[in-house]
Amino acid sequence: MAAHLSYGRVNLNVLREAVRRELREFLDKCAGSKAIVWDEYLTGPFGLIAQYSLLKEHEVEKMFTLKGSRLPAADVKNIIFFVRPRLELMDIIAENVLSEDRRGPARDFHILFVPRRSLLCEQRLKDLGVLGSFIHREEYSLDLIPFDGDLLSMESEGAFKECYLESDQTSLYHAAKGLMTLQALYGTIPQIFGKGECARQVANMMIRMKREFTGSQNSIFPVFDNLLLLDRNVDLLTPLATQLTYEGLIDEIYGIQNSYVKLPPEKFAPKKQGDGAKDLPTEAKKLQLNSAEELYAEIRDKNFNAVGSVLSKKAKVISAAFEERHNAKTVGEIKQFVSQLPHMQAARGSLANHTSIAELIKDVTTSEDFFDKLTVEQEFMSGIDTDKVNSYIEDCIAQKHPLIKVLRLVCLQSVCNSGLRQKVLDYYKREILQTYGYEHILTLHNLEKAGLLKPQTGGRNNYPTIRKTLRLWMDDVNEQNPTDISYVYSGYAPLSVRLAQLLSRPGWRSIEEVLRILPGPHFEERQPLPTGLQKKRQPGENRVTLIFFLGGVTFAEIAALRFLSQLEDGGTEYVIATTKLMNGASWIESLMEKPF
Repeated sequence: MAAHLSYGRVNLNVLREAVRRELREFLDKCAGSKAIVWDEYLTGPFGLIAQYSLLKEHEVEKMFTLKGSRLPAADVKNIIFFVRPRLELMDIIAENVLSEDRRGPARDFHILFVPRRSLLCEQRLKDLGVLGSFIHREEYSLDLIPFDGDLLSMESEGAFKECYLESDQTSLYHAAKGLMTLQALYGTIPQIFGKGECARQVANMMIRMKREFTGSQNSIFPVFDNLLLLDRNVDLLTPLATQLTYEGLIDEIYGIQNSYVKLPPEKFAPKKQGDGAKDLPTEAKKLQLNSAEELYAEIRDKNFNAVGSVLSKKAKVISAAFEERHNAKTVGEIKQFVSQLPHMQAARGSLANHTSIAELIKDVTTSEDFFDKLTVEQEFMSGIDTDKVNSYIEDCIAQKHPLIKVLRLVCLQSVCNSGLRQKVLDYYKREILQTYGYEHILTLHNLEKAGLLKPQTGGRNNYPTIRKTLRLWMDDVNEQNPTDISYVYSGYAPLSVRLAQLLSRPGWRSIEEVLRILPGPHFEERQPLPTGLQKKRQPGENRVTLIFFLGGVTFAEIAALRFLSQLEDGGTEYVIATTKLMNGASWIESLMEKPF
């Protein structure tokens, strides 16, 4: 059991156990010793549901990364390929299988597609002459992976680009499938709300899937009260801004992958007297970040400016606890102290790690460039000078700062001005292409198609109306003891989360005008429940809303939703699901065309 998955209102261990059971059943079909050949992208997500120990119990003896040419030698009966349904991976698999066939004793080959089988891929294997070599060809529907007690992700890295640029609905279908799995485990969700084109399509798919499974009535008492489906392109602004929560900044600076972060090792080297920096570690320090760690659960969603005081208070508490040992006189007292020791040492280790991380982040956030960039972002978001060429962006281009940083800022300006004046847009495009290379013209085209960098149409800027109606900019933010979600960006309240907040109270009727300005339809669907399963809420009991971000979500938005869940009189607790956990840099990168 992963204890951190069951602390919330919804026990996500139920989902984790269901997917683990499916994996065990597949492994048991392939009797005998096994080697797994991994599509590298899948190792991270799989690590969250099954450690090596589980695979070992089912006779997995070797694991390899999928690479061209021959497989490493392994004395096993079965070779199983775990892959995403990608054509380019089929070519590599065929190469592996053909070289194994020439090697000697016959092996049993199996292939497990994650999350769906693909006819195109099977056809490619057939064309390459290896389809008949596979005894089992199956799919493993790992749609939603539990990351934390209130967080699920599909980790589908191309979802935004597929939906908004290529009109490919594959990831929407997987999202609908994932939601059907959740309903099978946690009961039918009585009300579905949505905003955006993709949200509408996912809701339609769910309704159709439910109609197709009419035979079996879901008799599980519903855990969720509402589902809110939100398109990422309803709020293009939030991911472009720099996140200012502790977890958000770790992700912005170092990148969190499948709840792990790799950090520069020198900050974590044990301090030794004498021989200075002779043997500093060179291997990056890898840490897992989730709420299983008490201290991290406490500070992850705080504004970074409020983290220092928590760490220093914790340091005092821990050193006082260790001092207690001098007061332990009797055998009973000493025994009690010793029994608490492992917990205290873990707490001290955790504090040391987070103090080091906070120092690394502080080095960045106190730099002049970070301050200048943040100032420009906050000016744009509060509506200052969004309609003319920005001198800081010009300087960044002239000094050839990283292209992603420049694109983020230009897109932010465009979104905060409902598109740029043609003259300003052309100027930026010309400067970017002349400085970074003309191959990036494809990337600029993608950003325009996604609505991130576009000319203003109709000569009207709708952003001020949206900003005022939804109170997206708050001047007086309390970062230490926040009273509003805007603390996660030190002034800007994420539009997506504000929509969720207003839906819960007083309802979307109060903001009809803004909903019409934002892209895509808004809708409400009811799913009838069999008699006896209708929920009677106890006085003071909060509703549980599952909010699904189609196209990705940032850690700052997650922090804002957790803040709303913890409000005394909030009335709603949120569980968050998404196609991908992301930040502005990884988002822009996913839209960039790789130069040939």
